[in-house]
Amino acid sequence: MKVLITGGGGFLGAWLVRALIARGIDVRLMEWRDDRSIATAVLGASAATLDWRVGDVRRAEDVRAAMRDCDHVIHLAGLLTPACKSDPLLGAVVNVIGTLNVFEAAKGAGIRKVLYSSSGGVYGPDDPEVPFPTTHYGAFKLANEGSARAYWLDHGIASIGFRPFVIYGPGRETGLTAGPTLACRAVARGEPYVIPYTGRSGLVFVGDVAAAYERALLRSFDGAHVVNQPGHSTDMSDVIDELSRIDPAADIRAEGPPMPSLSTAIGATGEDVLGALPLTPVREGLHRTVEHYRVALVA
Repeated sequence: MKVLITGGGGFLGAWLVRALIARGIDVRLMEWRDDRSIATAVLGASAATLDWRVGDVRRAEDVRAAMRDCDHVIHLAGLLTPACKSDPLLGAVVNVIGTLNVFEAAKGAGIRKVLYSSSGGVYGPDDPEVPFPTTHYGAFKLANEGSARAYWLDHGIASIGFRPFVIYGPGRETGLTAGPTLACRAVARGEPYVIPYTGRSGLVFVGDVAAAYERALLRSFDGAHVVNQPGHSTDMSDVIDELSRIDPAADIRAEGPPMPSLSTAIGATGEDVLGALPLTPVREGLHRTVEHYRVALVA
């Protein structure tokens, strides 16, 4: 088995690569540049030996070339909320056209299922059942879910779109919701930090998200599915309290408006397709993240 992971050099991709390599599965990464800094932070020296293809998901020919000789594809590449807000046209081309290019390449390669990254951002701030995005990023992700259903109905390509809410853990250092992870890093370094939003958000540990993709990769299924991964609805004040328990000298605060989406969701758990998925308690996830950065300081 050989698996192409678009955006595999990013935070979630690096965790997924580690999980698949541990199973003896060959992986190929497609990234828009050969920057292995995040992969190295998660994988260590082995990041230098990865099958790494430079390409742009906006270019159909790049996606087809990267997918050649692969048996499966996991599509993680995309722009995050701030970038989509800053340049909606670029965000649409990368996040929507890029996803269509992946499905088209899979169709041409005879790959019968696609696993892809959606987001808890498909929900608005009020309704935990019906998606109603209030950001360009969330709207693009919801559009991709519709396209995935069309590919199942038109071409028989099965899919699962994973909707993680706020992913945190070692290596999550960019994006609007990187605050909890950056707070953990600051605690490890003995530095002050201000989480740039307040209120509640659904915190899901990165290892749990990677495990869900791994489970889906190894299972056969039909249809086009979405799987919510809200993790634990957690107030930023609770994150700060837990970090203070880890280090009483921690200087962590939270400021700014709440997230423009819900901190939880109802339904679409994925258990009907994947079974019960792991769910790391926030306290454990924060401790593991702080410890990772402490170890990195002395490595």
